[in-house]
Amino acid sequence: MNAPFAPAATTVSLADLRDAGEVARIERFVAEWGEALFHRPAWLRVVERGTGQHALGLVGERHGTLVGWLPLSEIHSPIFGRALVSSGFAVGGGILAEDERAATMLVRAAEELAQRRSCATVELRGGALPPDWDLRDDAHLGFVADLAADDEAQLLAVPRKQRAEVRKSLQGDLEVRIGRGEADRAAHYAVYAESVRNLGTPVFPRALFDAALDELDGDVLTVLHEGQAVASVLSFYHSGTVLPYWGGGTFAARALRANERMYFELMLHARRRGCLRFDFGRSKTGSGPAAYKKNWGFEPQPLAYASWTAPGTARRNIDPNSDAYSAKIALWKRLPLGIANRIGPSIARGLG
Repeated sequence: MNAPFAPAATTVSLADLRDAGEVARIERFVAEWGEALFHRPAWLRVVERGTGQHALGLVGERHGTLVGWLPLSEIHSPIFGRALVSSGFAVGGGILAEDERAATMLVRAAEELAQRRSCATVELRGGALPPDWDLRDDAHLGFVADLAADDEAQLLAVPRKQRAEVRKSLQGDLEVRIGRGEADRAAHYAVYAESVRNLGTPVFPRALFDAALDELDGDVLTVLHEGQAVASVLSFYHSGTVLPYWGGGTFAARALRANERMYFELMLHARRRGCLRFDFGRSKTGSGPAAYKKNWGFEPQPLAYASWTAPGTARRNIDPNSDAYSAKIALWKRLPLGIANRIGPSIARGLG
């Protein structure tokens, strides 16, 4: 009599991200999922090189074939504690798995790994989410839309009120520069650092931006007024999508409508590069940035995240809208820019 069929066992192990062959195998697996930029080992390498936060990953296999992958950044901060985050410094991440069995194995392995590494929290930003973790789908919104066929159609795709602002920006005395060299990087970091200081947020280390441009397909688009950079965005290009990821403007940018010029020019530039979609990124539900993106005609889509907290430990809180941080944010906004830029990166590299 034949023995009953037994499904192949799924095994989970820690990936060796120092092994070029293993990294290439994981990159191929991730590529099959299309727009999973923040699942790439290359992203983990960017984070590790730019912030010092350790790159990790769990692989699920059956008969030597990859059936699941969980990218992780091990975030350590004396202020915000220790956590495994998928993916660190990203708006996306989480588990990629071919079936529920592989996803469940990766979830349990992540919990065990967190406890072994004294991490109180595991955070998954998308992907397959375990139902027994703390789930949130009301805190963040994503904004993605198709790019139009030509420049005029792209302008007409913008709702009337916002389109008028874009038209005014096109008539202004503004210059647009696109590149990835040292001058582009320096201009971007200066603008971005001022922008986040004005919002009350510590700036990330410049090494993170340099690593991203060195390792990934990306560039910097900067808007200048009378030779001075007033708005700048660092964008990624992946699987037919442009992602304006780190962007901002100085105080002068608003009156000049430099941000309107920046994002519209990026739409045109991305289409010329062959992109089909514009991913306007993540914003807090009910926030000013979310309203701004809706003004451009982008329909918000809820983003689902999940977190696990080790028994007997406090949940990690890095939400800038939390009451715990309101006084600190108000103080940070008043810091001289030079001081904020000196001490900000040491704090921000622990936010993840």
